[in-house]
Amino acid sequence: MSVLNLVFGTVNGESEFVAREMAGHLCSAEVPHRLLEAEELDGWLPPKNETLIIVCSSTGLGDLPGSIFSWYLSLEQAPSALFDLEYGLIGLGDSSYEVFNGGIEHFERLFSDLGDKPIRETLKLDATAHYAPEKDALS
Repeated sequence: MSVLNLVFGTVNGESEFVAREMAGHLCSAEVPHRLLEAEELDGWLPPKNETLIIVCSSTGLGDLPGSIFSWYLSLEQAPSALFDLEYGLIGLGDSSYEVFNGGIEHFERLFSDLGDKPIRETLKLDATAHYAPEKDALS
């Protein structure tokens, strides 16, 4: 089984919480994984033979959180490192805002433009309907 690399971008901790809960579940299931902290992302590129899972919330304007923004920009600058990437995306948003789940949509566009195929459709969780996103993310 491929190693799962979990990356999170958080505004107020919710995405980090979800990613840590996922890591705990993967540990219990003995699935090889790595949870990357924000400070580990500088210069890190996803290995081609591993799977990348991104859990990301959005700012109130639908932008990427500061904790992951510079990493996203570095990925844009190294598109060849992303070809044939296996990835999954989990967005945490709030539909009461004008832009819903805009943060994760940045990653959707980047990977789609490169022709990468997700391991499954992006999971976009709405804070007004998903009161336990850590449980919904495991489904």
